[in-house]
Amino acid sequence: MKKFFTKDFWQLPEFMHDKHLRVLALITVFVTVICVILAFSTNIILGYVSVILALIMIVVAYVTLKTITEDTTEYISDLSYRIKRGEQDALIKMPIGILFYDKANLIEWINPYMQRYFGKQEVLGKPLLEVDAQLYDQVKNYQGKGKEIEVKLHDRSYSLIIQKDIHAIYLMDVTKYAKIRQRYEDTRVVVGQIFLDNYDEVTSAMNDKDISNLGNFVTNALSDWAREFGIYLKRVDEDRFFILTYAKTLAVLEEEKFKILDEVRKWTSKQNSPVTLSVGIAYGGSDLTKLAKLSQNNLDLALGRGGDQVVVKAVEGQARFYGGKTNPMEKRTRVRARMISQALTELMHQADQIFVMGHKHPDMDSLGACLGIRRIAAMNGKQCWIVLDKEDVHSDIERLLTELEQYPNIKGSIITPEMALEKATKDSLLIMADHSKPSMAIAPDLYEALKNRVMVIDHHRRGEEFPDNPILVYIEPYASSTCELITELFEYQSKDSEPINKIEATAMLTGIIIDTQSFAIRTGTRTFDAASYLRSVGADLAMARHFMKENVTSYMQRNHLVERTEFNDGIAICCGEEERIYDPVIAAQVADSLLNVSGVEASFVITKRASGKIGISARSNGTKNVQVIMEEMGGGGHLSNAATQIEDTTIAAAKKQLLAILAKEQENKE
Repeated sequence: MKKFFTKDFWQLPEFMHDKHLRVLALITVFVTVICVILAFSTNIILGYVSVILALIMIVVAYVTLKTITEDTTEYISDLSYRIKRGEQDALIKMPIGILFYDKANLIEWINPYMQRYFGKQEVLGKPLLEVDAQLYDQVKNYQGKGKEIEVKLHDRSYSLIIQKDIHAIYLMDVTKYAKIRQRYEDTRVVVGQIFLDNYDEVTSAMNDKDISNLGNFVTNALSDWAREFGIYLKRVDEDRFFILTYAKTLAVLEEEKFKILDEVRKWTSKQNSPVTLSVGIAYGGSDLTKLAKLSQNNLDLALGRGGDQVVVKAVEGQARFYGGKTNPMEKRTRVRARMISQALTELMHQADQIFVMGHKHPDMDSLGACLGIRRIAAMNGKQCWIVLDKEDVHSDIERLLTELEQYPNIKGSIITPEMALEKATKDSLLIMADHSKPSMAIAPDLYEALKNRVMVIDHHRRGEEFPDNPILVYIEPYASSTCELITELFEYQSKDSEPINKIEATAMLTGIIIDTQSFAIRTGTRTFDAASYLRSVGADLAMARHFMKENVTSYMQRNHLVERTEFNDGIAICCGEEERIYDPVIAAQVADSLLNVSGVEASFVITKRASGKIGISARSNGTKNVQVIMEEMGGGGHLSNAATQIEDTTIAAAKKQLLAILAKEQENKE
């Protein structure tokens, strides 16, 4: 009876604290009351019966709801306990190291798995730096990034997560999986092709015995090399080999810079039969057909750059170059020149009109080649437009354009990039002269419009950037200039048409003179043959000297740059003033002139261009490969003549980068 008067007795049952159950109970009571009232209004006996039934139903509902509520509460309590216990067990037993640290980087708590990482040493309360410097460095580097990273700690691999907000470190040993992944990466297939650059030329004058000896040496040298590194090697032709290996082996070959190139070159040179190797290697994909095709493209790239080098490239990646330490040997023949001339004639007849353009900031070789191609088109009765931006030309080009005022037909053929884009049709032919990089073209939009109708004529080594689908390529790194290549094509054109005139011959001869520094470098017998032909058809040396003259400003600027030159260990580095704009032609002339200084093997002139970029003109006497150096800085060119332009930098920063590359090159030699 006492319980009846207690406060707890009159409290609402537990299930009534739940909103949904409370509503259900009230609705049930309300419906029951209505039913009882209706029963009394019908029959009093029926009313009493309904009251009894209603009371029974209410008691049963009450007991049932109370039981359900108690069972649910008990279940939730048990589940909460189990979850909490599981969390505690997980923190202690799970194979993930957990560490909490404070703002001073003192270790506050670790779980048993983390203690296994630290060994038997006591770590609680100690600075993380003192306990494990490697882990501290990783926390310092990646703290706040909030994402999972894989790190190397004490020769093992770990998955590391850092929660900066609660000062927690989670560390899981993934060494097993890292080894599996590394093994997969190491055993990925690498496909390569080896080509003996000048095998046909070298063996053409040999007897059978010498040819056999040379072939045996090269085969034995390559077989020993393949056996040493576990490479599958198969000879598929007299001058071609096929190789298969793994990515792990490729890494070793790259580390040693493909020394097989030097070994073959040195031995064959001693036997007076200099043979060099060109190698194209592809990796990084699972489709063997694509790898084989990419390896052939890489081999073509190596040959286009002059041979005696290796081009390594992943399916999705940048090409890496090794070798290329020697000047390319003369390999082109007059047969090739005749075939190119005939193919060019055929393409011109198929086109409704021809567009020819040189590179940005055109020089005499570039514009001279364009004039030569225009003349070949005229010989075949085709309209040829020379695309030129007259607002971006040097003084020598301005003098040439002034002289062209006397030749209205030629002058009328020179149009702007905008006009060329308007005139172009799907049947037009675009010829890229003196360059093969679309980014260097005077009219990039014209290239995009005609990129499936492009021909390339160039004497620079081919770079990784190249037109996707050229219909004809004539790249000869062995030639002195593009004008030399174009001059040779005239010999195989129709003699009935109007021949090359004085101004065209003079422009082309000037291009050859400038690119060879008055026949001092990169000059072969074919160069003199081309110059002799141009002279015979009216090239004017006096006019050529007029084109090459420099004004007083250029002369003073050149001397100013020479005075700022630093000489060190055969290297001459000239840096212009930071905020002063220098003419790129002047910078190139300074680089050329510095090679005349005794003891200078290579020269680099670093100046600021009008575009705001920092330009570097590089030259060498052939002992250093400045092309490779400039390619590391985003440029390219020849072994002895290269350049680059760098955005968002300063002259001092460019010099520092150059010195670092030169120092690295010196270390590799040692």
